[in-house]
Amino acid sequence: MASDHDIEAAIGLLGQVRSEIGRVIFGQDRVVDETLTAILSGGHALLIGLPGLAKTRLAETLGAVLGLDQGRVQFTPDLMPSDILGSEVLEEGTGGRQAFRFVKGPIFTRILLADEINRASPRTQSALLQAMQEHRVTVAGQTYDLPLPFHVIATQNPIEHEGTYPLPEAQLDRFLLQIDIGYPDLDAERRMLFATTTDRADRVRPVLGREQVAGLQELVRRMPIGEGLVDALLKLVREGRPGTSTLPAVREHVAWGPGPRASQALMLAVRARALLHGRLAPSAEDLAALAPAVLRHRMAVSFRARTEGVTVEHVIEALVRHAC
Repeated sequence: MASDHDIEAAIGLLGQVRSEIGRVIFGQDRVVDETLTAILSGGHALLIGLPGLAKTRLAETLGAVLGLDQGRVQFTPDLMPSDILGSEVLEEGTGGRQAFRFVKGPIFTRILLADEINRASPRTQSALLQAMQEHRVTVAGQTYDLPLPFHVIATQNPIEHEGTYPLPEAQLDRFLLQIDIGYPDLDAERRMLFATTTDRADRVRPVLGREQVAGLQELVRRMPIGEGLVDALLKLVREGRPGTSTLPAVREHVAWGPGPRASQALMLAVRARALLHGRLAPSAEDLAALAPAVLRHRMAVSFRARTEGVTVEHVIEALVRHAC
C-alpha cells in the first residue's frame, strides 16, 4: 500500500509535468490528462483527431518532459514489419566467416509514436501486438526485450478512410485508452497563434527521468481503492455485455461488449487520474470521467442501432448513470 507521503510527493511532481506540457500544448487539458493517465498506468494510447490538432506534438512533448527517449514511425501502406521491429543482416567477419546480426528497428525505444497507424496493412499492424502486450519482439525465432517503460502512442485520422485498414478488435483492446481530440476553444487557439508564428519557440524541459516514471507507475499500482468503487467499476463493465446486461439499451443496441481488459484498464486508470488531480485515492468522479476513453474502442453497437442514430457514446452514458 502506498503511503500518503509518497502520493503527495508524486502529486507535486505531476503538477510540474502538467505545467510544463501546458507551455506548448494549448486548450487540450483533458487530452493531456488522459494521455498521462495511460502512461502512468503503464499502457498505450490511441489518439484520434483531425489533422493539425497537435497529436504528434503532444507525443513528442510527453517524451521530452518525462525524460523518455522516443521514436517515430510514419505508417504507410508499403511499410513492412521489419521496418518497425528490425531485421537480421548477413555480415562477413574475419577469416571470411559469415554470421547474422540483428539490427534493431525504431520500436526499441521508450515512447513509440505510431503516426497514422491505420494506413499500414494488417500484417504490419499485427507486428505491434506482441510488443504492446509482452514488451518484447520475436524476429527469426529470437526474442528481444524492449526497453522499459515502453509505450505506444498511436494516431489516427477519423475522416480519411481511403487507403486505410481499420484496426482489428484484438489490437484495439491493447490500447488502454482511446482519446478523442476536438478543436481548441477560442482563447487557446489565440494563444496558439502567437506561440507558433513568432521567432521564439518555447522549448520544454525534462521534469522526470526513466526511473522516476517507472516509480510513479509502481506507485499507481499501490494506491488504495475503495471496495465500493471496485463494485461500481465491475458493474459498469459487466453491464456493457449484451448477453448478461440488465439494461435494455445494452441488450437492444450493443453487438459486443467490453472484456476483462476494460476492468483492468479502469482499475489502473482511475488511480492514475486521482494522482494527476491531487487526490490520495480515486472516486466515482474518476470512473465516470474515464469510462468513455476506456470503453469506446472495446464495444460496438449493432447495425440496427446505427440506423436508429444510437452511438457507443450514448450507451456509455447510460452505463455511467447506471453504475455511478
